[in-house]
Amino acid sequence: MHYSISDLEQLSGVSTHNIRIWERRYNALQPLRTSGNTRFYDDEQLKRLLNIAGLHNSGYKISTACAMGKDEIESVLQREIDMTIVPEKRYEYYIAQIISNSLAYHEQKVMQLITQSFLQNGILETYKFVLYPLLVRVGLLWRNDTVCPSQEHFLSSIIRQKLYAVIDGFETRATAESNWLLFLPEDEDHDIGLLLASYLLRSAGNKVIYLGPKVPFSALSNTVYATHPENLLFFMTRIRPVPDAKEYVDRLARNFPGTQIYLSGNPKVLSEIPLPKGFHWLKDVREFEMIVKG
Repeated sequence: MHYSISDLEQLSGVSTHNIRIWERRYNALQPLRTSGNTRFYDDEQLKRLLNIAGLHNSGYKISTACAMGKDEIESVLQREIDMTIVPEKRYEYYIAQIISNSLAYHEQKVMQLITQSFLQNGILETYKFVLYPLLVRVGLLWRNDTVCPSQEHFLSSIIRQKLYAVIDGFETRATAESNWLLFLPEDEDHDIGLLLASYLLRSAGNKVIYLGPKVPFSALSNTVYATHPENLLFFMTRIRPVPDAKEYVDRLARNFPGTQIYLSGNPKVLSEIPLPKGFHWLKDVREFEMIVKG
């Protein structure tokens, strides 16, 4: 794919200003040019920027991160991949087997493995100790050129199917505990965590209005005014410029005063945002479990 520098900013969370500085000072990226002399970037440049930003966020000086060659970055990524190996052998078995079968596009086998883990470990435990570390590892493998985007999408699609199937087994009670509206902002499409939240809320007897990913703010407003939910829940998992994230949070606060708003996602971004009154940052699944259980 071809990306503009503004595309890189949105996908990496690194400002256009910093990308240009890193290019000039440290030769971080080498943009390509169209026949009309317009600058653009490809998938390899995007991966390199994501890796440089990741190294910088992990404590490396930006000059050191930009000077690293592909082999050095791959070595660091491999160490991060190794850190996703979980100590419990039964969980690591599922992670390794699901990745192996996903790379070969063996849909039925992947679905069987997830079902087997649901039965052996429970749905919540499977998410925390199998699916979540699995997705983290697959993301790192993509940056390390081991997994291609189609394989990542293939796996994510199967996980969604399995979560939809278990959610479909719940019926909304006539007297629900509370009313929740779940959504992702219009630039977010990774909804697996949101689906798990829907499962946990429904299993505890709550009414859930699930809007899913990429919800325009106008559509969100219309739904809130029509349904009057007591609680909103959304995720910001994508790396993004902190001012953009703050602007979105402030807009929610202005438009929905008095509503309890819960958010989760990228800690690097969320830790930089001063949250308005009525907002609650969920740092992990356990915190959300406690809220659901009252």
